[in-house]
Amino acid sequence: MPRRSLSNLRVLVTGASSGIGRELVLELARQGSRVVAMARREERLSELQKEASSRGQSIHIFPGDVTDARFRLAALDFCQEKLGGLDGLVNNAGIGAIGPFEQADEERLRKIMEVNFFAPVEFSRAALPMLKRGNKPIIVNVSSVLGHRAVPSKSEYCASKFALHGFSDALRAELSRDKMDVLLVSPSTTHSEFFDHVLGNKGKPRGRLGAMTPAKVARRIAWAMRSGRHEIILPVGGRLLVWLDRLCPPLADRLVAWFG
Repeated sequence: MPRRSLSNLRVLVTGASSGIGRELVLELARQGSRVVAMARREERLSELQKEASSRGQSIHIFPGDVTDARFRLAALDFCQEKLGGLDGLVNNAGIGAIGPFEQADEERLRKIMEVNFFAPVEFSRAALPMLKRGNKPIIVNVSSVLGHRAVPSKSEYCASKFALHGFSDALRAELSRDKMDVLLVSPSTTHSEFFDHVLGNKGKPRGRLGAMTPAKVARRIAWAMRSGRHEIILPVGGRLLVWLDRLCPPLADRLVAWFG
């Protein structure tokens, strides 16, 4: 039996201008959710709203930077005004970095942590009072397989996703008495604009063989939200890497050192 219906679910999705966030907005709207799409690029949000409208769906858009507390609070006020409350928060906005740690600097690390960790944590904190008044509320944190198994040249990114993983597990336990779900989504590489905006090395990315499409990831997230799942790891290759790391860490260490 489904944990929740997505029909009329009031949801705020961050990082909605491209990739997984964009496709999740369309997927949730298709299933009848009432969605607020948030991202920095207003023109992209307008295009998304037009596409949803062409499909007979209606979404709200809110341009803003998730790392700015003023925008986070304003987005929640907007949800209250347009939706009458909030049942779901999807923390999807993220940024990556590629390159050896010793060649990076503190500024890059802090930017990664601001977007990938501090923003979703503080957005969740600010949204909790509204979510607790919602219907079968849920927080969805979009992390990564690299939040389970770190690889070379992505040390800051891995650290931010490990932090988000730990936060999600702790928050889920804390909120269990409030009957609020916390879903951790850990996809591997997806075919998106992610590598177009990474900090550091702009060279050709490695490891994109077998990457999932953002639309497929979005469908899996929607399924997990309905089902009340605690975590999903995507795709099969990602799950195999996680299980290898759990069952034989030394072998996983050697493999990522050779091929990571």
